[in-house]
Amino acid sequence: MLQWAAAFFIIAIIAAVFGFTGIAGAAVDIAKILFFVFLVLFVLSLLAGLVRGRR
Repeated sequence: MLQWAAAFFIIAIIAAVFGFTGIAGAAVDIAKILFFVFLVLFVLSLLAGLVRGRR
């Protein structure tokens, strides 16, 4: 999922260079959402690993 966020970030940079501000803005928004979803899933899996490891 982090790869998708990075891909949309690169698309946003390329679109911004060529002047497509609407596309760049949308790609940045998608990249932000995917990054935060990845971050939440990472924290949840980290907590699940800690809880499971204490048994």
